Amino acid sequence: MHIKTGFRHKLATLAAAALALSAALASPAAQAEYPEHPINMVVSYGPGGGTDLIARALAPFIEKYLGKGAQIVVLNRPGAGGAIGFAEVARAKPDGYTIGFLNTPNLITIPIERKAQYRWTDFDLIGNLIDDPDSFAVNSSSNIKNLADLAAYAKTNPGKVTVGTTGIGSDDHLAMLLFEKSTGTKMTHVPYKGAGEVRSAISSGEIFMAAMNIGEAMAYIKAGSPMRDLGVMSQERSPIAPDLPTFKEQGHDITMSSLRGIGAPKGLPPEVKAKLVQAVQKAVQDPAFREKAEAMYAPLRYLAPQEYEAELRANEALFQGFWKETPWAEQ
Repeated sequence: MHIKTGFRHKLATLAAAALALSAALASPAAQAEYPEHPINMVVSYGPGGGTDLIARALAPFIEKYLGKGAQIVVLNRPGAGGAIGFAEVARAKPDGYTIGFLNTPNLITIPIERKAQYRWTDFDLIGNLIDDPDSFAVNSSSNIKNLADLAAYAKTNPGKVTVGTTGIGSDDHLAMLLFEKSTGTKMTHVPYKGAGEVRSAISSGEIFMAAMNIGEAMAYIKAGSPMRDLGVMSQERSPIAPDLPTFKEQGHDITMSSLRGIGAPKGLPPEVKAKLVQAVQKAVQDPAFREKAEAMYAPLRYLAPQEYEAELRANEALFQGFWKETPWAEQ
């Protein structure tokens, strides 16, 4: 029996197509699942600060819940109050291989203050982890014991209270401005690239006072840094420092804190974002991680992406109003 030439050609074409499809399905590229190679986690501040420490503690747990040999590499990109690292994450390819910590208020205040290469809406939000109230700390050899002592000294020594922070427009810097406004004093701002540098500066006597989150301050004090904390900027006393009075208790109605969450460049593939969100949520809920966070004095507050977005949107409105009343830019 003879098969017509045209029919024979169609059979050959179909066979070739079937072979090509089979080869494609069998290829590693077609079968590969995220993540195929290491994920960079950008920290916008220097080594040794609260964000850096929590990032390095959290990374193995995210790896655990991503599975399939996932690897996360923590990269420090300090400078410009966090703007360098935030911009690096925002402009990266949205493929899930670059994620980063987003720190408020810096994430929000920098674009309010000056032209920036990002806005908080340029990120896919993965989840918030930390909500760390601010505090003031002096060297333990200082005669300053509380906020009343600090205000009295600042009034009689205008500009001599040098205040170390993590940058212009940071929660630390804004806390300093609010205290100046509350007390009618003038202090001198000294920005650094991260809380680790502020810790070194207050320990050595390079600066008079450190404005930093209570979790960072308590961790440094526990580790032996010669620091004395003067008060916490939360509505109620912090569980990690129950004996430390709030600013409000000391006559200054000031509340300020820093959220630390994780984001990625806008436009992640839905299945990749879902994997990251689930892995971060499970990592934060892991008892072993929570034990580590407690030992590091890191106040956990998990927010899922939708709740995180609502919080950032509300904070943006708050800081836009603050900018109109008390611009924080420095010449």
